[in-house]
Amino acid sequence: MPLNLSTEIAVRWSECDPKLISLLKEGGITTVLAPNRNKAFEAAGREAGLKVEMLADIQFLPLDSIGGAAPNARAALTNGAWPGVSRGPRIDEDQFTAGASAVPWVDANGYLYGILRALYPDRPALLGYLPDGKAGVKAETLVPYDSLELALVEAWVNGGNYLLSLEPRYHARLMRGEAKALTAWRRLGRTARWLVEHGRLFGQPTFPAITMLVEPKDGLAEITNLLYRQNTSPALAPAADPPAPDPSRLLALLAVGIEPPRAEIRGRILRHAEAGTSLIVDAPGDNAWWRDPQLKLVQHQEDRETYSLGRGQVVAYREAIADPYEFAFDVIDIVTQKRRAARLWNAPTAIALATSSPPGANRGRALLHLINYGSRLDGEVLVAVQGSYPRATLLRPEASAKSLSTAQRGTTTEITLPELERVGTLVLE
Repeated sequence: MPLNLSTEIAVRWSECDPKLISLLKEGGITTVLAPNRNKAFEAAGREAGLKVEMLADIQFLPLDSIGGAAPNARAALTNGAWPGVSRGPRIDEDQFTAGASAVPWVDANGYLYGILRALYPDRPALLGYLPDGKAGVKAETLVPYDSLELALVEAWVNGGNYLLSLEPRYHARLMRGEAKALTAWRRLGRTARWLVEHGRLFGQPTFPAITMLVEPKDGLAEITNLLYRQNTSPALAPAADPPAPDPSRLLALLAVGIEPPRAEIRGRILRHAEAGTSLIVDAPGDNAWWRDPQLKLVQHQEDRETYSLGRGQVVAYREAIADPYEFAFDVIDIVTQKRRAARLWNAPTAIALATSSPPGANRGRALLHLINYGSRLDGEVLVAVQGSYPRATLLRPEASAKSLSTAQRGTTTEITLPELERVGTLVLE
């Protein structure tokens, strides 16, 4: 039976030299994806508890093709941006920051794992992008050494896995034993072991307040990306199988950019508005599949119209969504700030993901995962998460668990973190 790569720390590795087994173990690697068979290397790996798989046994496919992979095939998505902060002045070869008036642009891939899990729930959500031009890495750019650790963190936190690929210059310096490269590699190992230890906490269902219907389209993926970036923790569902209405928990259903649904699915989507949810659509003119005789116009705005339908509303954009960044803020306004899943202050390079807690794990009632895509945040980071939680415990790779005070603010709970290095998980009780 093929190895399940979703629970492995797997790396693409071309030097099949048994002498490198100890280095691989330092990086937390449990599986090597090799270009060809090497009996001596495989034997040494087995003796050290390291698995060796053939890279050729994995299909690498773009988003619009991955659904065509055979059910039992191991498929990895080639879409993906090399994670980190891509705007702002550079401090040195390993750090970036933002100026006093600049908002850093964060390149992140958490949304892609969410899309894969929604569309293909029976298949591990694997990404296999490379540190190249397609991922936004320019030929003259030396990526920060710890960005490989970041790629692994965002994969596991979002319920998937990344097939690690070292940037060539980093790889060469690691082979030469350069101190900074080795330090980053060992830190990768520490974080990898922490992720495996706490694996049950990751990939749990997000808060359903904002639910987006998805299809394997790049345009829809970018809209989803900006919703993640604004810390809305959206739930994702396939457009071909929308969830049942639940206005007590689901505040907005986003059905933008999707293909016109067949009659039965159209009815299921409209029932969300009838039950009391805000249904957001953007199919204009002849493609306005959402139009219904029961719609009543209640508000006319420059870019959209709002209709009442049953106990809820339909917010209809006149044109297809062209600016995902602005659209994300529109969605927050419709849901209202006080019902937002999570908010962060003093953390412009971080993304928060609010999820439920795994059943039977005695790990609290909810979780808030925080991933920092930039340099270490040494100042206090204030977070707010939807719900009432008297206790919070911070888990992180670099230190032991820490109890934090909480404060109730309306329907949310506020917690102050002393700092944020790369990743932290708040267990909320």
